[in-house]
Amino acid sequence: MKSNKETIQKNSTPGRPVDAFDRRILGELVRNARQTYAEIGTKVGLSAPAVHDRVKRMIASGTISSTNAAIDPMSVGKPFLAFVHVDASGWGKSERMMKLRDFPEVEELHSVTGDCCVILKVRTANADAMERFLAQVYALPGVRATRSYVVLTTYLDRPVQAEVTETWPDVPLPAV
Repeated sequence: MKSNKETIQKNSTPGRPVDAFDRRILGELVRNARQTYAEIGTKVGLSAPAVHDRVKRMIASGTISSTNAAIDPMSVGKPFLAFVHVDASGWGKSERMMKLRDFPEVEELHSVTGDCCVILKVRTANADAMERFLAQVYALPGVRATRSYVVLTTYLDRPVQAEVTETWPDVPLPAV
């Protein structure tokens, strides 16, 4: 008798939405991308070839954009982490502002709404290196101010998760 997990309809359309099996596969890859397709298949209820086909499709569609190594910041001499809010005249998304991506210390660069134009996630060796980076930011035309938030302790640092919260818990407001 053929196993139930082998009779699942083949999903070969590159543009189709991510389904529950895809989400479970993505969750396993996020937890440990070095697992074999057979190991992932055992955990999600699919055969290794089915997992391989789905991963191939998710790579082709851009759902999986890359496979990366998670590096320990202390091991590479970058223990000092800060989020830098940049206030600039205009939108702040200038060609020179975008050149900040060229510094390996810049891990994220976001154009945002609110009380600043750009938020950067910057990791350096120490406060002195951060100060030298900020001097580069202040040298950009239109930069009026920065606000830096130095991280003391990181309680959660994870990549995008495939799971979606279907039902949010009711959170009562505090009594007045």
